[in-house]
Amino acid sequence: MDAAADPDGGPRPRRWWDGPLDVERLAWDAVVAARDAVRALAGARGQDGVAGTTPALVAASFAALDHLRVEGAAVPAWAPMSGFLRAADGWVRTHANYPHHAAALTRALGAVDRPGLEAAVARRTAAEVESAVHASGGIALAVRSAAEWAAHPHGTATRDEPWATVAPGGPRLRLRGGRLPLEGVRVLDLTRVVAGPAAAQLAACLGADVLRVDPPGRPEILAQHLSNGMGRNSAVADLTERAAEVEDLLAGADVVLLGYRPGSLDRFGLDPQALARRHPHLVVGSLSAWGEAGPWAHRAGFDSIVQAACGIADACGRDGEPGALPVQALDHATGHRLFAGILRLMAAGRAGVVRISLLGAARTLQGLAPPPPGPAAELPVPRVQVGSEAGRLHAVPPAIALDGEVLARDVGAYGAAALRWL
Repeated sequence: MDAAADPDGGPRPRRWWDGPLDVERLAWDAVVAARDAVRALAGARGQDGVAGTTPALVAASFAALDHLRVEGAAVPAWAPMSGFLRAADGWVRTHANYPHHAAALTRALGAVDRPGLEAAVARRTAAEVESAVHASGGIALAVRSAAEWAAHPHGTATRDEPWATVAPGGPRLRLRGGRLPLEGVRVLDLTRVVAGPAAAQLAACLGADVLRVDPPGRPEILAQHLSNGMGRNSAVADLTERAAEVEDLLAGADVVLLGYRPGSLDRFGLDPQALARRHPHLVVGSLSAWGEAGPWAHRAGFDSIVQAACGIADACGRDGEPGALPVQALDHATGHRLFAGILRLMAAGRAGVVRISLLGAARTLQGLAPPPPGPAAELPVPRVQVGSEAGRLHAVPPAIALDGEVLARDVGAYGAAALRWL
């Protein structure tokens, strides 16, 4: 990413966030990979539209939740028991945005609110907190330096893994014609939080029929659904009780996005290998927090938690306290790289499996040279108005535009769709 030439026209600022790591390069390169994949697919279909992006679109989309306004009001990004807490010998980072993860913190540490959690963590070592919360089904990790992570068993096991791998499968029917790059493409979305939904939203805004399915009893956080749900249809279904309907969806799908921790969907026959055997026409995108090998492969994780584990939070810290990246860049960059890999397979007329992880994004970021010195540029924040079940939204559009026009679609009602393609 050079300071001067923007391939979509106009000068481009080199920095638009503050911090010691080159988050701009990670973000820009990921979105450009997605943009180029859209161009490749459009070219294979014989379409004339041109996909593009700008620094303002990239920066705003990577902070979509921060910029979201629901009937003019901001939405909270973090639950009270999420964040950094001082332990007896260091720091831990917790993630309690989902009620079941907050309940696990209570089971593990006896705390029901932030003050109680701070007191409970302060009496224990960071390793004790990490172990106790994990045993209770919650999310909490000790904040480690990069050197400590390099010596950790999972850090060692995954050191040389690429961020993403693409395994082409057999030939699939090539797409022809269409007004939008993904018109006529059906995407079954089994992802949550940010990375997978960001890829799914981009697909929907580019014309795909996207159906997201969530389990009953553990709904998605409404703010997250609103911030990355443009154009998607949302259903809630028990995959065991509705297995036949899900199988019908798979038979008619082009793409399946998997975003639950590796192994958790195997009992439903939804692991990548099983899908490829039963439905060899599919392009499968498999997203994980920690990669799919090593001692932590089957652990749940989030962008903020990966940052804490691998040394990013330590690098971003000040005055003896850990810090965080200016945006959830691991999530958003991974979502765009996943999207790019999927579209590249489709443009080539191939089925296959794309595997990618948040930890791979962290390794990639940490391997970049430091950003250039100088102040961060203030970029405009592009916004669109769209409808939703919560009211009128002022939201940022996806990071990719078509023919210079930003993408925008209404956000469908959560859980209101039927288990069928449009």
